[in-house]
Amino acid sequence: MIPFDVLASDPDSHARAGEFVTSHGKVETPVFMPVGTHGAVKAVTPDEVRQCGAQIILGNTYHLYLRPGLDIIESAGGLHRFMGWDQSLLTDSGGFQVFSLADLNEITEDGVVFQSHLDGSRHQFSPAHSMRIQRILGSDIMMAFDECAPYPAEKQYAAEAMRRTHHWAELSLEYVQKNGPLYGYDQNVFGIVQGGTYEDLRHVSAEYLSRLEFDGYAIGGVAVGEPKKDLRRTTELTASLLPEDQPRYLMGVGKPVDIVESIAAGVDMFDCVIPTRNARNGLVYTWHGKRPIRNAAYADDQTPIDEQCDCYTCRRFSRAYIRHLLNMNEILGHRLATLHNLHFFLKLTRRARESILAGQFSAWKNEFIRTYAED
Repeated sequence: MIPFDVLASDPDSHARAGEFVTSHGKVETPVFMPVGTHGAVKAVTPDEVRQCGAQIILGNTYHLYLRPGLDIIESAGGLHRFMGWDQSLLTDSGGFQVFSLADLNEITEDGVVFQSHLDGSRHQFSPAHSMRIQRILGSDIMMAFDECAPYPAEKQYAAEAMRRTHHWAELSLEYVQKNGPLYGYDQNVFGIVQGGTYEDLRHVSAEYLSRLEFDGYAIGGVAVGEPKKDLRRTTELTASLLPEDQPRYLMGVGKPVDIVESIAAGVDMFDCVIPTRNARNGLVYTWHGKRPIRNAAYADDQTPIDEQCDCYTCRRFSRAYIRHLLNMNEILGHRLATLHNLHFFLKLTRRARESILAGQFSAWKNEFIRTYAED
């Protein structure tokens, strides 16, 4: 089991500050994990990601399996070495991409047959195959193969997807227990709670998976199009049902206020493509909300993106300059906006952690929500 220590808790919510250690270093929670879908956080180097404050990043099993392929990554000695990242790494199971991107052919008790979104070639992902891929990638945290039901989904379908997820979770663990890590360091496995927005299914899933020997637990099947109130209700309920002595990971969330509210619900780990994707589209984040920096209003604005920010972008460059670069499609503009957004999201969870340790989380949370213009 992954060593996880809760160092402080907020008396007025379920927020907690903790830490766990992988073979590639300590991870302090709450933590935001930048997404490196294809083995890179878009537009920035691993050193720059580290300088923004990242302790752990995410890689995508589905995409890396298709390109560049497992043989190349294994010959490099795993994804850490292939991409030049020496800190902790989490890989998803590939299930979400299979169900959202690929052309599905068949779902069975054994797994999923699908066609690649790249060239239409046929592939099969089973729990064992997903874990084999992640074993070759060499991630510190592997995710059990799961089925993420879409929103909306009829309760019968959500229940079937949950039942398959439980069966696949057992098979994922079975593969890991029979096959040790490939590169000589520990690999941990997280289970994924499903059940859609149905509270009784979430109870069943959390209870079932908590009996298995996972190193941590993820809340899956949210941020898939459901109303905000359902996202927060489902997150709060599911987090309350999971073991207190293991990390809780909310997959694919998200927006700053959602992150803060989910920390209050007891979530420890987050990932999302929002910081990097929105940076490339000209949306930058500040402590008062996001700014569409391409807009004409910033054409001659010589102030930093956020005067409260101490990141490299804000220390050196103005809104007018960033706007100019983005509107000219200069690569530097994408890089500078990305660095700023990563810095903001990583500092957001770091400030939340500091406020929990100081016994001031609720006051900090209320002030953040009061001053931040929610999306």
